[in-house]
Order: sequence, then structure tokens, then C-alpha cells
Amino acid sequence: MENKNKKRKKFIRRNWDKYSRLGWGRKKKQKWRKPRGRHAKMRERRKGYPSRPEIGMKSPSKEIRLVSNLKELLQAEKGEEVIVRKIGKKKRIEIEKKASELGVKILNLRGKK
Repeated sequence: MENKNKKRKKFIRRNWDKYSRLGWGRKKKQKWRKPRGRHAKMRERRKGYPSRPEIGMKSPSKEIRLVSNLKELLQAEKGEEVIVRKIGKKKRIEIEKKASELGVKILNLRGKK
């Protein structure tokens, strides 16, 4: 895992430094807005322009295992986090009971947590 103290990149609106109404000296107004202009260089991801937030930029988290039956749940270790896939209510209840016995945490529990 990477350094936890690493600062996350701050994405701010394009041309924020040109106009006072967009946040020049106004922190509250310095919010990210997606560039939608026809000729927007930032939208086209041109070289020399600020980068924009994209999927996958968040710092990597723990490995999460996908579980669709009891056999796959038994392969998970104690304290590991799992996500139960799209299955019926009867099997879901069965998996939840077994997970509590094994000490495995289910991230997408429905109802009581």
C-alpha cells in the first residue's frame, strides 16, 4: 500500500485564476466543474493543461473478494472483507450466517448491520 500521508490532488475548475467570480481568493467557489465547452482544451486532455479527475484515481484500498456461494465464502480468511454477488434471499441468509461464524465481514449487507 502507498504512503497514507500522501496528499490527494486537488482538482479545481478551469480558468479559476482568470476570474474572481470563479474563486480567485474565494475558497468556497474553487469547486470542480467538468469542462463541457466545444473548444475546451482541458476537456480534450491536451498537453500542458490541468488534469481532470477520472475513474481509478482514488488511492488503492484493500482487496475485496466477490462471493456468490458458500464454497467461495469458505476460501475467505478471518477478518477479510467480501461482497455478496447477486443471489437469492435464501442463499444470501445462508451466506450471512456462515460469514458471522467465520468472522468474515460482508460489505453489502441488507437490513441489520
